[in-house]
Amino acid sequence: MTQNLTIEKQENGFIGRFSVMASPCEILIDVDTEQASDYSEKQLEATIRAVYEEAKRIEQKFSRYVKGNVVDQMNNSDGTPLVLDDETSRLMDFAFQCYQLSDGLFDISSGVLRKVWTFDGSDQVPSKQSIQPILKNIGLNKLHWHSPHLKMPADMELDFGGIGKEYAVDCCLKLATETIPLPILINFGGDLACNGPRKNNTPWQVGIESVGGGAPAAIRLPHGALATSGDARRYLMKDGVRYSHILNPLTGSSVLGAPRSITIAAPTCIEAGLMSTMAMLKGHDAAEFLNHQDIPHWIQD
Repeated sequence: MTQNLTIEKQENGFIGRFSVMASPCEILIDVDTEQASDYSEKQLEATIRAVYEEAKRIEQKFSRYVKGNVVDQMNNSDGTPLVLDDETSRLMDFAFQCYQLSDGLFDISSGVLRKVWTFDGSDQVPSKQSIQPILKNIGLNKLHWHSPHLKMPADMELDFGGIGKEYAVDCCLKLATETIPLPILINFGGDLACNGPRKNNTPWQVGIESVGGGAPAAIRLPHGALATSGDARRYLMKDGVRYSHILNPLTGSSVLGAPRSITIAAPTCIEAGLMSTMAMLKGHDAAEFLNHQDIPHWIQD
């Protein structure tokens, strides 16, 4: 058995569980008795293992914590021009699209704000004076990017954490579907996607965790993806004000007044993640922003 991976046979299929990107992850393959004759248990288990390996590959490649990977090379390039591989180039193109669509609010260079912000539930809110020096190292418009060629100013850093998990969900679902064309759902820490309804054409039942301690909301998902952004676990509290871990890269300050949680349904998980984060970045105007979008969404205040 692959380390960190468990595979369980259930009445309605197989489920694999593991941990990647600091999140509990699972893959569900819905298979009935009749279909099981077409696919051996070894084939189903091999598909689950392939998903696990793909998720680990993406984590190792795009985590800012891994020394020597492509992100580490970019963040330590000190202005030296780089030529990126095809996969990284596609993610960079998507990051720039997010940056442009959000008028600079969705910015993968804003991770350097972690130097002054630590969201541990305390009241340690950084001062404007401590934030100001960091702002000069934020802004994708400061990069020289013409795929696949990248030149980053010294002292700037990129962090794919805002899109990496959703990207992994989409990649793993594609891999699993190409391997075994059965109903499949991939769930990485609440960001999830399915390739269609369950057997007998019934939607997947998905629960959204309640931020108020109540019963989780139940969503019927026949196809596509869900992603959630919120501050249930990462925040600061000072003088009765809750400071979300969603930070405005233009000011370096926490976005105040946003809902506690926003869940978006979209064709792909990476699209759902983009929209949920963009809505959170709107703060008090999140609901109005989403009401103007033609996408299903769920808000918890």
